[in-house]
Amino acid sequence: MTVEAPDGTPLRVSGEIGPGLLVLLGVHADDVGTDPAATARKVDTMARKLHELRLLRDERSCADAGAPLLVVSQFTLYGETRKGRRPSWSAAARPHDAEPVVDAVVAALRGRGATVGTGEFGAQMAVESVNDGPFTVLVEV
Repeated sequence: MTVEAPDGTPLRVSGEIGPGLLVLLGVHADDVGTDPAATARKVDTMARKLHELRLLRDERSCADAGAPLLVVSQFTLYGETRKGRRPSWSAAARPHDAEPVVDAVVAALRGRGATVGTGEFGAQMAVESVNDGPFTVLVEV
């Protein structure tokens, strides 16, 4: 997943949240498997990491600052471009497998007390954000 710390400009997909983090969440095919307990642990780790990462001004986290997170599913993060001119999406989890993981991460964040906005899974969206820096972090869990 990638995480951006916008400059304080509100983040918008269909709604709007105040200054916080924009999370582009890609679910890899390996993130979903036959072991539900392993998937649950990964989801909890993702939620904890996102909520507690010190990416905001003055090295604060969303947990410290009470800042919201906007979580947008982004299968294109796993686009493979080494061969040819057209990306392959084979590393990304299939939509019917990825959506429950994205929903579980959102639920886990909310369970931690975070304010979370979301995009609409699988929809064409216009995501609006003014990046501070630019500042984008790749977070692997």
